[in-house]
Amino acid sequence: MRPEILYPLFAPVTALAGVGPRFAKLFEALAGPHTVDLCWHLPSGVIDRRYAPKVAAAQPGRIATVTVTVGQHRAARSPRQPYKIACHDETGELELVFFHAREDYLRRILPEGQQRVVSGKVEVFADALQMTHPDHVAPPEESAEVMTVEPVYPLTAGLSLKVVGKAVRAALERAPELPEWLDPAFLGRQGWEGWRESLGRAHAPEDEADISPLTRARQRLAYDELLANQLALALVRARQRRQRGRSVRGDGRLRGAVLDALPYGLTGAQQRALAEITDDMAAESRMLRLLQGDVGSGKTVVALLAMLSAVEAGGQAALMAPTEVLARQHYQTLQPLAAAAGVGLEVLTGRDKGKSRNAILARLANGEAGIAVGTHALFQEDVEFRDLALAVIDEQHRFGVHQRLTLSAKGRAVDVLVMTATPIPRTLMLTAYGDLEVSQLTEKPAGRLPIDTRALPLERLEEVVEAVARALAEGAKVYWICPLVAESEASDLAAAEERHAALKARFGEGVGLVHGRMAGKEKDAVMAAFSEGPLKMLVATTVIEVGVDVPAASVMVIEHAERFGLAQLHQLRGRIGRGRAKSTCLLLYQGPLGETARARLRTLRETDDGFKIAEEDLRLRGAGELLGTRQSGFPEFRLADLAVHGELLAAARDDARLILDKDAELESPRGQALRTLLYLFERDAAVKFLRSG
Repeated sequence: MRPEILYPLFAPVTALAGVGPRFAKLFEALAGPHTVDLCWHLPSGVIDRRYAPKVAAAQPGRIATVTVTVGQHRAARSPRQPYKIACHDETGELELVFFHAREDYLRRILPEGQQRVVSGKVEVFADALQMTHPDHVAPPEESAEVMTVEPVYPLTAGLSLKVVGKAVRAALERAPELPEWLDPAFLGRQGWEGWRESLGRAHAPEDEADISPLTRARQRLAYDELLANQLALALVRARQRRQRGRSVRGDGRLRGAVLDALPYGLTGAQQRALAEITDDMAAESRMLRLLQGDVGSGKTVVALLAMLSAVEAGGQAALMAPTEVLARQHYQTLQPLAAAAGVGLEVLTGRDKGKSRNAILARLANGEAGIAVGTHALFQEDVEFRDLALAVIDEQHRFGVHQRLTLSAKGRAVDVLVMTATPIPRTLMLTAYGDLEVSQLTEKPAGRLPIDTRALPLERLEEVVEAVARALAEGAKVYWICPLVAESEASDLAAAEERHAALKARFGEGVGLVHGRMAGKEKDAVMAAFSEGPLKMLVATTVIEVGVDVPAASVMVIEHAERFGLAQLHQLRGRIGRGRAKSTCLLLYQGPLGETARARLRTLRETDDGFKIAEEDLRLRGAGELLGTRQSGFPEFRLADLAVHGELLAAARDDARLILDKDAELESPRGQALRTLLYLFERDAAVKFLRSG
């Protein structure tokens, strides 16, 4: 249950004065449904109203607060014309201008012959000084309340700054004094104030510098959010460790047969990762490990050797991939190696029906098949294993935690190995995979040739087409990547369909097309024709990003490369360079390039290290945009900016570990305060993992 002290913060926004049902929907879209969401809605700028010149000295274009005597009101003669009020001080004239004005209201707040303080943007029109719709009108005795620094908040259509500012102030008034959850010594070293003081300070910037995420107030709030995240993950992990596991320890005979059959030895990184995985499997607790490796770093072989360890111990293993194309590709890669070890291997996807499917299910149920490869078809109800000991999940971010758990429920205390070819910056790893141990493959397998990467302006398209013609003549296969499926009126991007038509006219029937709007079977057929069959060139959107393996493909053209993220460009480039031929990646861009786009293309030309590229992408784009956070299973942060607060995240992780080492059930006074922190940042589920929660 949420502690009572937080009830005022989790009231609906309609509890705030001036927020009725009509505004409530807009506030929910802008920040969220609760008053606490408005506390997290931090200012993005400031308006300084302290500039208070005489009328004659007021600089056009600036926000000014001036004291004037109100003169004659000139009502509009038609609805299209403005209502004007002549004002003056001893130095000059200022005209106030209002559109769609109510005369009775204006005469009440600006009575002729009286002094008023007006604040707004000063402009020149027809050689006269004007202020259109002043933001503030007040009597002279209230001038101190007007001459302040006002926070500027992000807005949405239908909500004005005045309305949002008033609602935020009302939400802040509801914020209670909460018990301190941070270690006093750490708080002192950082020079931070308490939570409520920091919140108030973050909403009361004095100048632009106070908007920076590096101010003490904003760092304190970011740390609170990161600590809630890390503590929640640490509690999840502690719970998993408490769950009974089983020791799965192979004798090495099957792995030895596969290592003998491989045409190359394992890299040092592969050997280290395999040792970490087999040690985890042999332990009594359940394994939950992430194997992170760049494109082409040899994750699949490591996964196979881990699965064989389970088979050696008398169990079975399953490898789940996000798409049918990828599942069948894994099957083709693993089949000859499994055969060398004498292990039964089956593939199960949504395409398998009737008798053939029943035969596969029977071999899984009676243990004849030691390893199953498949899509989410593997965790349908009628799929039973004789003894599933290890579940391997490829491209984890395509699956939810729920699917991970459903597959591992197919056996008794199943060990789980999660794989991803998307290099994830360390800071993001901690926020999303803090409940997993991590192994990294940082080396490329021997014999991989570097990819020659070049950036060219789109004006040189004809030259590129000629270069592609030469590569095709020499037997190469070519990817041509476009950012959109069909031309839209609002966009000048080359559409995949149009580019396909143009290249087909030039090169004939050997040019295929694949994009995200096609049906699964249709996509699979085109991919198969490109991989093994008659297609020599594939025009595609980014659906070919992850996992597709066509060793003969040695040329990639990426059109409008400036529109893609750095990590995405790196993933795409990783589709080539998998065979013995030298590979080339051509990045076509539309100039002139912005600074970020230029930095992105430069990084791609200079390095093929996915981890370096991921860190640079985070620096250039920030976490939310980098991941399309909502879709990717990564948490969204309201106060923390991972590109800036990376060191705070590392500190929060260490803090969370120390806290649980000393007080595993959060029962001490600080532990109780930390429970409040978890509820404050809506990590309620983690509190349930506490024995006394």
